[in-house]
Amino acid sequence: MDAVIKKLMPPSSYMEKPVTDRPSEAEVEAAVRTLLRWTGDNPDREGLVDTPKRVTKAFREMFNGYDMCPAEELGRTFEEVAGYDDLVIVRDIKFHSHCEHHMVPIIGKAHVGYLPDGKVVGLSKIARVVDIFAHRLQTQEAMTAQIAGVIQDVLNPRGVAVMIEAEHMCMAMRGIRKEGSTTLTSTFTGVFKDTPEEQVRFVTMVRS
Repeated sequence: MDAVIKKLMPPSSYMEKPVTDRPSEAEVEAAVRTLLRWTGDNPDREGLVDTPKRVTKAFREMFNGYDMCPAEELGRTFEEVAGYDDLVIVRDIKFHSHCEHHMVPIIGKAHVGYLPDGKVVGLSKIARVVDIFAHRLQTQEAMTAQIAGVIQDVLNPRGVAVMIEAEHMCMAMRGIRKEGSTTLTSTFTGVFKDTPEEQVRFVTMVRS
């Protein structure tokens, strides 16, 4: 029997994509040329002459999360799950993001779990939500809360658990220069927030 599919209407705050006042590509390329000059190099030499165009194209790809709405990815759910109502976890979702303070990479993985309340969402949609938020300028703390928040608001499960572990290049490449250090953040909602045993179960399943 085919799954029962329903379309949810997420809160308007998640339906709206971020409002951005984007400059033209020519303005972006000019800005990159200025940065190249700031490094002390010559933007007109052979190896750099096309760099402004390449950087502009790369930024469009790396920050395409501003053009997507995470709530729309979660709008299609399935109710025919043979009565399953226990923990669903998608773990080791690899991602790359960029620190909003220095615009250097954050590289890590996310573990996302939720306790369904009569409906589930396609597993790939969870990974897409992670990618959408990752492809914006971020702090790890905010990204963790954003993933949990949109899943809780759109799916309305009994609870959501999100854990992110990542290495920040702003710590590895500059400043204190501590390569290999990992930052761990977590957010819990609903049953997970109210029940420490559920938090332990989530972490145990992620680590097993």
